[in-house]
This record gives sequence, C-alpha cells and structure tokens, in this order.
Amino acid sequence: MLPLATPAALQLLLFVDDRPSSRELVRDTEAMLQHHVRGQAVQLQVIDVTGQPQLAELFRIVLTPALLKLTPPPRQVIAGKNLLHQIENHWQDWCQQSRLRESLPGDEQSLNDSITGTAEIIRLADEVFRLTQEKSMLEERVHFKDRVLAMLAHDLRNPLTAISLALDTIDMGGANITPEVFSQLLKHARVKARTADLMITDILEAGRSSNVQFQTKRQRLQLAELCHHVANDFYIQECLSRKEQRLILDIPNDLTLVFADEERIRQVLLNLLGNAIKYTPPGGTIEMAAMHRTSQKVEVSVTDDGPGVPAELREQIFEERYRLERDDQSEGYGIGLALCRRIIRAHYGQIWVDAASGKQGSSFRFTLPVY
Repeated sequence: MLPLATPAALQLLLFVDDRPSSRELVRDTEAMLQHHVRGQAVQLQVIDVTGQPQLAELFRIVLTPALLKLTPPPRQVIAGKNLLHQIENHWQDWCQQSRLRESLPGDEQSLNDSITGTAEIIRLADEVFRLTQEKSMLEERVHFKDRVLAMLAHDLRNPLTAISLALDTIDMGGANITPEVFSQLLKHARVKARTADLMITDILEAGRSSNVQFQTKRQRLQLAELCHHVANDFYIQECLSRKEQRLILDIPNDLTLVFADEERIRQVLLNLLGNAIKYTPPGGTIEMAAMHRTSQKVEVSVTDDGPGVPAELREQIFEERYRLERDDQSEGYGIGLALCRRIIRAHYGQIWVDAASGKQGSSFRFTLPVY
C-alpha cells in the first residue's frame, strides 16, 4: 500500500504474481507515483494473485502485471510489460478526472464509501476463497476414504472367493476327497486368509494419506517360482476353466532373483491375471512372461487378447476410481490397477500397459529390481 493522502480521489490496484520482476515493478510504480503526487490524493494497493486467483477473477484481470484504476470512474485496466510507460501516458487524464470528482458536492463521502466497499470486497473474496479451499480439502478426504473402502472391497473379493471355493469343494466332495486333496484345499484356504488379512492391513495403512507408500518387506525372491505358483492358483484355474481359456507361461528357468515383497507381488500378479481373464473372451489365450530387461531390472508381462486399451487412456487407467466406458456395467470399483501401481512404485519399479504385439489385446508390464 502506498502511504499517500487519504481519502484518495485516485485509487489504483496493482495486480502482480510471484515472478522476481514483480517486486521491481512494485518499487518502480511506487516511486513513480511518489514523484507525480504533489498533493494529489492517491492510493495504491498491491495484490499478489499467485495464491489468490479469485481476486483476479473478481476484478476481471486476465493478464499480470496489470493496473486497475478503480476511482474515479470509469474503471480502466492497463496491462503488459510497458506498464510504467502506460501509467505516464494516462496520468494527466487520471489527475484531471480526480480533481473534477473532488469538486463535486458531497463526493468525499461517496469516495470513502467506494474505497471502503472495495476493501470489504477484497476481504470477503479472500474469505470465500479460504472457505472454498477448506471445503475442497474436506471433500478430498471423504473421497479418499471412499477410495480406501473401494480398494478393500475390490481386493478382498479374490481371496474370499478362493476360500469359498475351497470350502465348497470340501463340503461337496465329502468322503470322496482324498487326504492329500483335503490337505491341499485346507492349505490353500489358509494362505488366502493370510492374504486377506495382509490386504486389510495394507489398505488401512494406506488410508492415512493418498501419498503414503506401502511398507514393503523386500528380500531375495524367486520370481519364476512365484509366477508358477500364481498361475496354478486354485482361484485362477477355476476362473480359466469357467471361460475355457488357456494360460501360457513363458518364464525362463534361469530368471535372476529379484528384491521384492513376495505377498505384494503375488497380489499384483493375481490382479493382472484376474483382469486378463475378465477381458479375454471365452476360449481366448492369456500369456504371462518374464525376461531380463536390463542387468538391474526384471520385467514381467501379462498379455490378453481382449478389446485392448486405447492409447490415450493407458496412463489414466492406473488412477484411483478410473474406469473405461465399457466397464460402467461391470462389477468392482476400477481401482485394482491403482493398487498395483502403488505396490510397484513402493518397489521402485514401473508399471504400464501396451498394445499386445501382433494381435488384439493389452499387455500389462511391470519391472522389479534385481537382487
């Protein structure tokens, strides 16, 4: 604020941003006005719109820096790099308008009212902006809690369904189930129960903040062995059988060890295979492969021959609650891939999707660090 005579017949608002040149402009403008005042009542208010864009919108400022002559009317805006030169050009006209306004009977009170009203408008605009930000933050927190619950519901479905299938098989088989099969089904149900418990812990932990990474217990991992275990998972095999689909494995025997959390990566593989089964038509083929991408990374891919993902959407599908239009009538919340991305990033890896090579479909790929 330029400390000049008040009440000010000439009221100016200088709109700037956080660029270094703005500070120099403010100093030069204040110096110019001090030089030209000579008894003229002038008030200059500097408004930094960087953190309060609502003020620029309120006064219809579309470019910074800009100077708004608020009083005397009519309002006038000048903007651009040569702002000081433009002020010089308009100064005599503004002073003449100001002297004319001061000579009008009863004008001093209306001028005070105008200045007070403008200050109140700015104060109220700041308050509205602050309340709007608080409202947005609260809405985001509620929205994130919804996403956490959606993750919990989505990713618990697979292990709970697998447990249910194992128990139903035991129940229907009765005395005809051999001790070996019974032991295998019971072990499978216990593994899935532990998986479900881990998921609950993970997602509730992640629910503290949308920016919190999953805590991982990374260690030496036989990735090839894990891929085979996931491919032979009871739930996965049951889903493949229902749609008469074929799963092809291309996992080299000499695949190097990786540094990863086994249960987290199992969760990613199950999710990607589950999606591939979902989008591959009955009788289709799914391929899970692994390769040495570099000396420091191993790459795993799950490829289907479904409808594929449009190129412009291949990044968006990894966002929470994002769903393709064709999924609108499907079950689930569309957040499984977002969870996969958070897990892979916690391993300092990458995950992405490409078009399937040489055929229709999608190829989801992720990398893990070599042990």
